[in-house]
This record gives sequence, C-alpha cells and structure tokens, in this order.
Amino acid sequence: MPANPFHLAWFLQGSSIQAWGEPWTGNIAQEWMTADMFLDLVKSMERACFDYILIEDSIYIGQNWQNSRDIFLKGGICAPRQEPSVVATLMAAATKRLGIVPTLSTFAYHPYLTARIVGSLDQISGGRAGWNMVTGSSDFSAQNFGLEKLPEHDQRYVMAQEYIDIVKGLWGSWEPGAILDDRENGILIDPAKVHTIDYAGQYYSSRGPLNSGPCPQGQPVIAQAGGSKSGRTIAATHADTIVAAPNGVAAMKQYRDDIRAQMAAMGRDPNSCKILFLLSPIVAETEDQAQWFAEQRRVSAAANLDARMARFGWSTNLDLSSLDLDTPVSQLSLTTNGHQSSLSQFLTRAGDKPLREAMIDHVSCGYCVDVVGTPDSVASQMEEIMAEVGGDGFLLALGDVSRRSVATIMDGLVPVLQRRGLTRRAYAHEQLRDNLLEF
Repeated sequence: MPANPFHLAWFLQGSSIQAWGEPWTGNIAQEWMTADMFLDLVKSMERACFDYILIEDSIYIGQNWQNSRDIFLKGGICAPRQEPSVVATLMAAATKRLGIVPTLSTFAYHPYLTARIVGSLDQISGGRAGWNMVTGSSDFSAQNFGLEKLPEHDQRYVMAQEYIDIVKGLWGSWEPGAILDDRENGILIDPAKVHTIDYAGQYYSSRGPLNSGPCPQGQPVIAQAGGSKSGRTIAATHADTIVAAPNGVAAMKQYRDDIRAQMAAMGRDPNSCKILFLLSPIVAETEDQAQWFAEQRRVSAAANLDARMARFGWSTNLDLSSLDLDTPVSQLSLTTNGHQSSLSQFLTRAGDKPLREAMIDHVSCGYCVDVVGTPDSVASQMEEIMAEVGGDGFLLALGDVSRRSVATIMDGLVPVLQRRGLTRRAYAHEQLRDNLLEF
C-alpha cells in the first residue's frame, strides 16, 4: 500500500551565511547580504510546490567553546545572521504560493510586535505567512536584551502560553468584514468590529486592538518544534505545523501518535496540524556517488570536530571543550536549560559510545533517519518512512546549502516524488493554511 501524499517544507538554518568553506558554495562571503541565494531557493521551492520555508534564527554570537567567540567567528558558525522578518518579506515578494515562516522568539519580541510583524507579512503575501514560535535556548541571547539569563525551560513554556494567547487574540481583534469601504456613508472601518483584548497576564500584557488590520488567513499559521514534554503540550495546543526530529522511524511514529492523541484529548482535530520530520537527504546520480558524499560528510565531521562540537554546544547551551573525547557519553553528566530535545536525542543515539565517536555519528546523521541514494531510491525510502509513520511530511534541512545542493532536491528528487503521486504537482490554494490542509 503506497503512502498517502505528504508535505514538503524547507528548514533554512539562519538567513545569512550558509556553509561557508564547504565546496560549491560560491562567493557566499561576498553575496550573503543581498539574499539573492535565498530568493533563488524560494523560487525553486515554489516550482517544486513546497508548502513553506521556515527561517530558523538565533539572536546572539556563540561563546560556548572555551568561553570564546573565536571558533564561531572564524568558521562562520551561525554568524552573521540577519533579521528573519526582513528576509521573509523579500521571499514573500519573490513568490506567489509558497508559505513564509520566520522565527520570532518570545523573549526578544513583545507579543504585540510579533502579532504585527506576522500579520503584516500575511497581508503583503496574500495569506501565506506563519510564525515559528520559539522560547530561546541561550543565556547569551537573553543578555543581548538586558536579561541576566533565560528563565528555566519549563517556565519558558508557561510564559509562552500567555504570549501565544495574546498574539492570537490580537490577530482576532478585527472581526471578518470589519473593513466596509463604504464611500457613500464615509465609513472605511466598522468600529463595532474592532476590539481591544485587554489581556493582563502574569508575564505579558496587551491592550489591543492590532493597528495593522485583519489577516487574510484570519489566524496566520503557527509552527513550533515541540520536542520536550512541555514543548509537545504547547505544540498540541496551538501549532498548525510541527518541526519534529525524533531518532528513528519507530520514534517518529511514537511522536506523531502522541501529539495526535494529545490534540484529540484537547478537542482539536489531529488532522488540523501537520507534523513534518527533519530530514537531510543525500541525493546523487548513482548510489556509489551518494554513498561517497555520505562518507565525506563523516570525514568532514571528524576533521572539524571542534567546530562541530561547538555548533552542537551552541544549540544545546553547553560548552563541551573541556571534556575528554574518549569518555563514554553515558558517564558524562550533561544537562541543559537550552534545547532539551536536541540533547536528549544525542544522548539516546550515543549510548555508551566514546564522546568522539558519538559526536561524529550525531553530526553526520540525516536528522531523524539517514536517507542516501539516487532520486529513485531516496523517493522510495521517503515513501516507506511515511507509510510506517503515518504522515505528514518532511522538513528538509541541508547542512551545505548551495545552488548545487538545492538542485539535487528540486530537480533530482522532487520530480520523482511527483511522478509517484507522493507530493503535489500544483498548488490547489492561494493561502498557506489551506495548502497544509489539502491532504
């Protein structure tokens, strides 16, 4: 029994420098300010009928390797990064159907500002905007905004509940039909259909209404990476699409079943939220070439282990520089107030392996599962995974974003998926939410 059609989206790891120093990345150090490569990317995605692009973000330069910024700056690790909502606006102008989903963190943007930015993006894109809700992971980012450190992990999600309530309330502060455009009586907006929200919470408050006006989608799409227990709960409560990265097909299925069960228990239709699993496929013309590229990924990880560990530490808010690489991971006491799911996945995958081997394995993997081969064989692997997991699709994330690597997906893999009826050949709707709910 073939899998049902599934969704495709793209996880763009930051909106500036991509894979500096990697082969085939061209003059990225000269052209990154212009966003030209990203506009080429979204145009290719739209031709391939992807649902959306999610622009990941962070608001700090790493310093969690030997308590120094040097390795991050010298290697262009997650720096520089431009404001995602600005890049999102350019992407929206360059496309007509693709969803555009910037990341806006709850500690760096007041909920009124997030509602206004995303609502405005929804307007200028004709209903294609989303918001990737994150609560932050690094005290360095908090310090950029005058805070000593981030709140504890679970408290951040308690705070996020208030934050999301305000954002959604502001998006709903304009009723449908509020703009009358009644020239005969001289009335543009019906005052009776625009309301304050008068929200006063423990952590956030906002009066409203939103002054930017109504959103074409009513409520723009909310994306969220619910990995931890708290993250899963808030994703099941509010998310329209979820970024998921459990390790292995069985864990992917368990994750999806859990989210859908939580949604049903809350009275939400589980089919109203699309869970997309992170995947970094390696696609080449022959199986031998694909396997060679996979081995090169591992060779590169081993040769640049300090940088890879610094990047992992950047994500998990850990400085691993003082650890003995030959110590079994099971003997290390690693905890974090950062991305708990990322650390948990690493620890699960690592087991009793020495830190060196475990880290090489971790940074060389293709996120949820390794998918390597020709366009035909990769399409078959993706079909089999979706058939076992049950849906809803994949969020592709390449570590070496370049025009060449993008072409392997858009011109190599996607046409095979489309011929097999696994992904859409054309958009059925104009707005992002409607395209997500198409199947």
